[in-house]
Amino acid sequence: MTVDPTAATPGTTTDPAPAAEATRAVVRQFLAARMAGDTGRLTELFADEVDWLLAENPAVPWIRLRTTAAECAAQAEELAAHTVPEDARASVDAFLVDGTDAVVTGHVSGTVRATGKTFEGPFALRLTVENGRITRHHLYENSLSIAEACRP
Repeated sequence: MTVDPTAATPGTTTDPAPAAEATRAVVRQFLAARMAGDTGRLTELFADEVDWLLAENPAVPWIRLRTTAAECAAQAEELAAHTVPEDARASVDAFLVDGTDAVVTGHVSGTVRATGKTFEGPFALRLTVENGRITRHHLYENSLSIAEACRP
């Protein structure tokens, strides 16, 4: 038997398992708060300063640059204000965690309140969790479908 001296020992600082479990727990809380529209809880989960990435889309009122916890959390309220809540759907296909990073993939659909048009498509969300708070939120989605649904 050979021993790899660079291998992590469970429970040590080089063991990625504790970081992954902490990340997984925060992301689960984030998803639950997001689905519930709990802006207060979302604000608590986001770090004071967030690396926010969502492709700019001038046709979509809820898509804009955000950097603070309050701004990031408010995106959920803005989305709800501009879409029909009972038509909103989101499903998760995969939830992958590696240390402090998580990727959630799935499918989202909804109806824009002002136009009555629908949008749908896949999404991928990359989150980074540090010290129990989300420091990175990068969302990749079908922005064309969303923009088309927002156009009168």
